[in-house]
Amino acid sequence: MNAITETVDLNSLIDWMDTQQLGSGEVTNAHLLAGGTQNILMQFDRAGRSYVLRRPPIHIRKNSNKTMQREARVLSALTGSNVPHPGFIAASNDTEVLGASFYLMEPVSGFNVLNGLPKLHKSNKDIQFRMGLSHIEALAALGAVDYLAAGLEDFGKIDGYLARQAPRWLSQLESYSQYVNWPGLGKAESIDTIARWLDDNCPSAFEPGVLHGDAHIGNVMFRLDSGEVAALIDWELATIGDPLIDLGWIIATQPDPDGTQTLMLEGADMCAYPPIEEMIKHYGDHSSRDLSNISWYGVLGCFKLAIILEGTFARYCAGKAPKDAAERLHESAIRLIERALKLISKA
Repeated sequence: MNAITETVDLNSLIDWMDTQQLGSGEVTNAHLLAGGTQNILMQFDRAGRSYVLRRPPIHIRKNSNKTMQREARVLSALTGSNVPHPGFIAASNDTEVLGASFYLMEPVSGFNVLNGLPKLHKSNKDIQFRMGLSHIEALAALGAVDYLAAGLEDFGKIDGYLARQAPRWLSQLESYSQYVNWPGLGKAESIDTIARWLDDNCPSAFEPGVLHGDAHIGNVMFRLDSGEVAALIDWELATIGDPLIDLGWIIATQPDPDGTQTLMLEGADMCAYPPIEEMIKHYGDHSSRDLSNISWYGVLGCFKLAIILEGTFARYCAGKAPKDAAERLHESAIRLIERALKLISKA
């Protein structure tokens, strides 16, 4: 219980829940959950109902509270939709309650592939195959949400959304030069080639919608009794933009036919997942969106994710991040750049 009381003031939580009419009496069975790399997740019971609390880390980052508020807002907006997501219960933007913004959601019964496959799934290739298709269906359903009707009209900046992607992330990469001894991400000419190709081939128009923003397999909970998605999780990068960005993320992170992973997700056994071509086709079967430029989204996914991951390696070079994780992420970034170049050559 000490670990819990150090992260969540249970008495303050109880007082706040009283004001929200969320049960009565003491909090029981409180325990921390693994999930995400930064934010705190705590499951607990009160008055016969189970809750999961999500809040920023103890050492709050610059945008932690804003990010938490955005997560809560998008989960609330998805209530009643056919998008598999954790059910929203309530949120507090008052940082005086727990020292940060937080929200409560329904527990999700399921598993994450990063923790290994249950016996049922591990022994059944058909179920594993279905997991991949179900993941795609969940993303297609998210992209089909009417964001205006859901009250998310101001949740993202639509104008110039695609055109500013490559310059924005190239600028992010260039900012890493501030870190001493950072050697750069691969060959400079490769980065320039990708950035230039993205600019030259940027789709001229898109249909705005809700996107998850970090839609790889590690951010999915699957049902314990089937290959269906139980919930998409970790919504901190959700926004209004082009939902095909999420499909591009899948193209960037899906293992090659020989099993080679760009993200090298430990514990993720995805050997029986559908090939990426079939996943793209399946998205098209469940969405009215134009997929004629889908290679562009795959290249952008590789480019963007490589730059995000490289940030940890750049900080490591300056002595500000652990070696093992940094080197693993750097290797992933290199593989993503290589995949982007392959996609360009095929396109």
